[in-house]
Amino acid sequence: MLDKLKIDFKNVFEKEFEDLFFSPGRVNLIGEHTDYNGGHVFPCALSFGTYGVSSKRDDKKIRMYSLNFENIGIVEFDLDNIVYDEKDDWVNYPKGVVKVLKEREYKLDCGLDILVYGNIPNGAGLSSSASLELLMGEICKYYNNLSIDMIEIVKLCQEAENKFIGVNCGIMDQFAIGMGKDKCAILLDCNNLNYRYSQINMDGHSIVIGNTNKRRGLADSKYNERRSECERALQNLQAKLNINSLGELTEEEFEANKNLIENEVDRKRAKHAVYENQRTLKAVKALEENNLALFGQLMVGSHVSLRDDYEVTGKELDTLVSIALKEDGVIGSRMTGAGFGGCTVSIVQDECVGDFIENVSKEYEREIGYAPTFYVANISNGTRKIG
Repeated sequence: MLDKLKIDFKNVFEKEFEDLFFSPGRVNLIGEHTDYNGGHVFPCALSFGTYGVSSKRDDKKIRMYSLNFENIGIVEFDLDNIVYDEKDDWVNYPKGVVKVLKEREYKLDCGLDILVYGNIPNGAGLSSSASLELLMGEICKYYNNLSIDMIEIVKLCQEAENKFIGVNCGIMDQFAIGMGKDKCAILLDCNNLNYRYSQINMDGHSIVIGNTNKRRGLADSKYNERRSECERALQNLQAKLNINSLGELTEEEFEANKNLIENEVDRKRAKHAVYENQRTLKAVKALEENNLALFGQLMVGSHVSLRDDYEVTGKELDTLVSIALKEDGVIGSRMTGAGFGGCTVSIVQDECVGDFIENVSKEYEREIGYAPTFYVANISNGTRKIG
């Protein structure tokens, strides 16, 4: 595939490529909608993601072309004039990263030609946008010899999505993609960015990602609404409690003070944030103690909470999880990502994976009307130069 990308680069830009970069997608094993609530998440980087083929220019223009959006053609912008433009579509994500770097007074004076190809399903909730952002951050660092570490790039990419794109995302996606490590998931405390790697040893089991194939546009979803609901709940709790985030609360503390939250819907959202954070800590401990059965139970509990208290699942995700849990060899299954479509993640015994994919596909298509797509996940290192 890399050889084809080099040829494609030459055909599009009429010059030879200089460098190759890769930025993975991510899947979150447990800990959903906790990142912007100051809680814990447990994601890992994936072996599929976004490739960038690039070379320097002699001016201050950046020209970008995506093999995933060939109809858009080459999109060009100037390093000295970066503005959001709806017609530039996907290029607004890398533009946002460049703008934030410049606002932080990193010196960017190197024009670039960049061809992009992603094999993350677009709109599936596996963070194709964050993958693209980190790719651009790493490319800018390399060509401009920036003195910046990966965690700082992660923070700037989140800021770009928040301020330039207008999606009020937490930091999990960018962190998992930038800081991913082979054969490991990351237990990340989103309140302070303390993190540690946890070896993933599924012992005869595989991580299987199921794409509902219902497209989910994050900026157009109720994501920002959920975040506002949690912020209101936190403000109510702060009338009595000295806390800065919902992630600081135990289940017991929440139950003792939940009546401070005036709105019933806000109370449900906060309950999910608190309980999901504690579920995540319990799940990581279970995995590290080789208690896969408990890990699976906590995954299911996560999905139920996302369905009933956070209300971000929907018919497709609920159907895919429900069918999966009836199959032999399934330890646990849940939605992953922001919700409103996208993907599930399941833990399945290796010898059952083939039948699992075949059986769940048939039943899902019978109930929903179109087929899902499945991927057996391999865990990858984070964003990096590969050639």
